[in-house]
Amino acid sequence: MGRESGRNSETMLKNWLALMVGNSRLHWAWFMESTLQQAWDSAHFSTEDIGYLIEHHLDFAAGIDGAVNQRAGLPIGSIVPANLPLWVASVIPDQLPLWQAYSHTQVITLDRIPLQGLYSTLGIDRALALLGAATVYELPCLVIDAGTALTFTAADADGRLVGGAILPGLQLQLRSLAEHTAALPYLSSEQVLLPQRWANNTADAIWSGLLYTLLAGIRDFITTWQEQQAAGAIVLTGGDASLLAELMHQQSPALAAHLRVDSQLIFWGMRHLALASYS
Repeated sequence: MGRESGRNSETMLKNWLALMVGNSRLHWAWFMESTLQQAWDSAHFSTEDIGYLIEHHLDFAAGIDGAVNQRAGLPIGSIVPANLPLWVASVIPDQLPLWQAYSHTQVITLDRIPLQGLYSTLGIDRALALLGAATVYELPCLVIDAGTALTFTAADADGRLVGGAILPGLQLQLRSLAEHTAALPYLSSEQVLLPQRWANNTADAIWSGLLYTLLAGIRDFITTWQEQQAAGAIVLTGGDASLLAELMHQQSPALAAHLRVDSQLIFWGMRHLALASYS
């Protein structure tokens, strides 16, 4: 998207939308310049819903079949302006062409991320979260993203990717046990207290297995990172970030004191790119 002249360019800078198409949900943010006005999540839209929304210039108030606020996950009473520039990134390649039908779409791809050493298959969500952490919390930094997958992604003081790791996230592990076993139930993730390690019932046994092994893995990566980058920031993000941070505080308060929780890291990365394009 090129810079436009006059009042339209100024309007585009002042108001814009960010959309991160994740594995499980759509993540939205409305910005006025650098200030985040509102962030919300929604389920994935059907092709028909995306087409209708684009036809109406991303006017959420216009309604998709009369129910856009409900289906888009936008809180009741929210007023997001229509016809805004849309900055979009997606971990699902097939979704991008659908949103590119909107005339004010700017697609974020890996080659636009101003970090060094990024490999070609690195997830755009991981790259944007790392960029967001670098711009807000400075380098070096380690990002732990507790989403559908639990990922570790780190960059050194020179802004070069150190590397990372990927394993199934808490929600994915819960669903996997329920869907691929005959007798184990699906459990809600509203587990705010650590269970007994040696459980005497099935639900607590699941929680013990999942939480203690997840926390052990997180502790190991944090400890290794601190050995290598003593001054490096550690930022936890993603849907289960607050839950895992609370459990870390219960189990290892001294280590957890070094954690920062920021659910908007990806949007800070998108903001950095969007504002830089107008400078």
